Amino acid sequence: MGKVDTHKLAIDGKEPNNLRGDPITNDRYFSKEFMAKEWEYMWTKVWLIAGREVQLKEAGDYIVHDLISESVIIVKQDDGSLKGFYNSCAHRGQRLVECDSFQSSFRCPYHDWEFGLDGNVISCPDEDDYPQGSPVGKRKLVEVRVDTWDGFIFYTMDKEAPELMDYLDPLPEIYKNHNFKDQIRAQWVRVELDVNWKFFCDNFNESYHTRFVHPQVPSVIDQDHFTSRYEMFPKGHARIIQMGRPSLRDRVSEGEDHPFKMILEDWGVDISKYVDYENLSEQGWLDLKKAKRKKYKEKGYFHYENLSDEELTESPFQFIFPNIAMGVQADGCILLNWFPHPTDPEKCFFDLWDMGYPIGGSAKGIGKTGRDDSQEFKSTSAGIGKKDTYDQDIVNQKEDNSIKLQEVELDIRDYDGGRGVEDLWDHVVYQDWQLTDGLRRGVRSRGYQEPYLAAQESRVRFFHETLHDYLNGKPPK
Repeated sequence: MGKVDTHKLAIDGKEPNNLRGDPITNDRYFSKEFMAKEWEYMWTKVWLIAGREVQLKEAGDYIVHDLISESVIIVKQDDGSLKGFYNSCAHRGQRLVECDSFQSSFRCPYHDWEFGLDGNVISCPDEDDYPQGSPVGKRKLVEVRVDTWDGFIFYTMDKEAPELMDYLDPLPEIYKNHNFKDQIRAQWVRVELDVNWKFFCDNFNESYHTRFVHPQVPSVIDQDHFTSRYEMFPKGHARIIQMGRPSLRDRVSEGEDHPFKMILEDWGVDISKYVDYENLSEQGWLDLKKAKRKKYKEKGYFHYENLSDEELTESPFQFIFPNIAMGVQADGCILLNWFPHPTDPEKCFFDLWDMGYPIGGSAKGIGKTGRDDSQEFKSTSAGIGKKDTYDQDIVNQKEDNSIKLQEVELDIRDYDGGRGVEDLWDHVVYQDWQLTDGLRRGVRSRGYQEPYLAAQESRVRFFHETLHDYLNGKPPK
């Protein structure tokens, strides 16, 4: 399979003339009025990711998703379908549940009204004491729309929102070969950070910062703006596609083992044939594609079957409006999800999902997730997220950091200036997190100016223009 063509809906993400030029005012990063407008006109209108289908295995399994002042329950039905409800009792509004769990029915902790999995009242005390008639079979929880995409669960509070597949268009088509539903979320960390949620929308819509903030990345991913492809899509989504090879202008120190050589050797490529650094990068990148195509079955990478040559090696980083980013690689996916604090516009919550395929046999080094014959998922010093690639943990694997390859539960951390997440010190998002406090304080300055954006940062303004469309009651069609 050959190179993936640019999708017909893709807009050049490096062309400022494709944008209106809306100003990016600093009040959006700290104003409670701006925060309230976002809630009324944007958060309640979009599709939000709530979890993964694998969390809901049996009827009665449910997840709770809280966002600002709202809480939603998504529960698996007896027929295997999913339903979503506002987490508010149909009697007097008491919140029914607080966290993910299992129940055969929902009982209100205040007056013991009982609701079936379908949201209908099935019992209550003193049923004969209601002048307007028994609520049993009459009252029910208020439903929200729920849908899934390739193992991910989404919901929307808007009855008029487009269908999920239309909202995500064209991403389901673009990533149809990756089978996210077959991946395992082996790390799930949440931290509270002192910055407005839109910092991460800005941050993940440009890679201008990465050569400086993440200097380890260019040795395995060519992040040069003149070799990368930038795309924006009509519904507000955007992405960058970078080649899975070393940058020609950012080189490791002389005498240092080059991580790209280790990747090539792991796939049986003879690195002695490369006459210089340029040849290693350019021809090695092509040879890696061929080696993966030839040897994937014997190494147990059966999920390569449907991947194109581009998907075997390249590094697309996908932003999904308004608050999801996905680092999609041949061997797994880093999914990042951030959302606002309930009351403070200068705080947010950040979720890190690290997902990969269960590779058996002798396959190793499948990315941020290294696996050995016992199928363990390893967080390594080269590992989860550090190089934003899924072939790097073949370097320096550390047995003491191994995590059993299984779907994990939420791990809530106290950020504490980075001290609460020190085990993630080598992750690219840790490096991003360390910028948050400086940004929070800097945008409040009287010295704040309209951003002076490079062409490769056009997606930043595209995000804010999409947000403005929602705030003006004109979401993209």
